[in-house]
Amino acid sequence: MRTTGMKRALAGAAIAALAMNASAAHAATATATAKAKILAPLTIANSTDLDFATIVSGATASTVTVSTAGGVSCGSGLTCIGTTSAAGFNLGGTTGQAVTISVPSTVSLSSGANNMTAALTSSATSMTLAASGNSFSVGGTLSVGANQAAGNYSGTFNVTANYQ
Repeated sequence: MRTTGMKRALAGAAIAALAMNASAAHAATATATAKAKILAPLTIANSTDLDFATIVSGATASTVTVSTAGGVSCGSGLTCIGTTSAAGFNLGGTTGQAVTISVPSTVSLSSGANNMTAALTSSATSMTLAASGNSFSVGGTLSVGANQAAGNYSGTFNVTANYQ
């Protein structure tokens, strides 16, 4: 009996050892890489303002349009005097990265209690940043009321750029 018990104990130990080796033989290992891409902060600077110049109002409402290139179209019944300009902006950031540009649809211009509204248009809604020359412009169409009150009208608007 002693031999049989000993044989069983040795057989059990051998099976246990094989089972431990078998689980180790089925183990697998994989390697992963942790990554991060750092982008330079976006910068945006205003280089010129949107300027509708001087407008002499008329008896009927009309519009003055300044294109994104700065050209002017003076509406019927109005007289436009002086040099107009589109608003100009320069972007900076990581070269080769795509950027979206957001411009509000309108801006309100005020002179005391008197107001006018300009619909805004951007020359770009997105761009891929180059090493230099990352500029765009904003033009607009100003709605001038009939016999619009005289005054120096102004208003501000924010332009936003975001990495895509």
